[in-house]
Parts: sequence; structure tokens; C-alpha cells
Amino acid sequence: MYAVVGCNECAAMWLLTDPRTSDSARCPRCGKTHRTAKLKRFFESEDRDAAREARAALLAKKRDESAAFAEIDHVSELERAVDEAGIDDREYLESSGIDADAVDEAGARAEGGGSGSRSRTEIVRDAVAAVDDPTEANVVAHASERGVPAETAREILTRLARRGELSESGGRYRAL
Repeated sequence: MYAVVGCNECAAMWLLTDPRTSDSARCPRCGKTHRTAKLKRFFESEDRDAAREARAALLAKKRDESAAFAEIDHVSELERAVDEAGIDDREYLESSGIDADAVDEAGARAEGGGSGSRSRTEIVRDAVAAVDDPTEANVVAHASERGVPAETAREILTRLARRGELSESGGRYRAL
């Protein structure tokens, strides 16, 4: 079960998994802890994609963008179109004469995949949660102090936001 819920402190909306079995939930934007039973539920569904679509529609309505939202495809259709567009990374590398397996191994080494240390992606994700004001500059500074180059930290932030693991609103990041 998924529910789209809202924070009465900062008006953020997020997806809550298993709202019937959870005692409390923390707002991903302001950090306020709410009793799950008292959270306003705008939408409930067994289907995660349906809940994501409902949240997107509610956010569009909140910003007076309902007409623009109605013109775009469902979120899952957009994701499928992105996945089907062009060639994937592995195919591109191999057609360029580059060993894709070697690239994967190098990437794992660069992110700390072979050692017991945290990967760069994990460090950036941790930085979003750790800093008081998770702006790009603060997250990048925090990650840089832990060995992630600033430009790499920015790229990882962008990639995590694109994947839907983080969201950015008003210049501030939060984990989803």
C-alpha cells in the first residue's frame, strides 16, 4: 500500500509506504516526525506508479500547472520512452571498440566498490541527509571533505535526482 501524504509544517508531499502499519513518518523536506494516523492522505493505492502519478498531479495542481500536466504522458510511459530512446551505454561503448566490462570494473573501483569504504554515490547521498541546509553547495562541500571531487559530487547529485532517488526543490535536495 502506498499513500500520498502531506506535511502540516512545510506542505511537502511524499509517498509513504505501508501507511497502515507504520506508527510514524518523517517529512523528507523539513524532518518533522508525524504520527502516521494523523497524516493527511491525499491518495492511496496498492500500485506505486499510480501513487507517483497522483503525487505528480497534486504537485502540478498546487503550482497551477494542471493543464500542462494533462498534456504529458503517464510517468511510467515517460520512463519507458527514455529507456527505449537511442542505444544503451554498453552498446555504445562496444560499438566504439571499448570493453564495457572493463569500464564497469573501473567504475566500481572509482566508487570504492572493491574496498570496505563508502562509494562516492553513498557519500553524496549521506551528505544530503547530514547537512542542515542541503543546497548543492553545502552537499558538494560536505562530500568534498570526504574525498569526492566537487565536480563529481555535482554530477552524482544530478544523476540521483534524475533517477528519482533525490528531489530538488527551491535549490534544496532531499532523499526520497
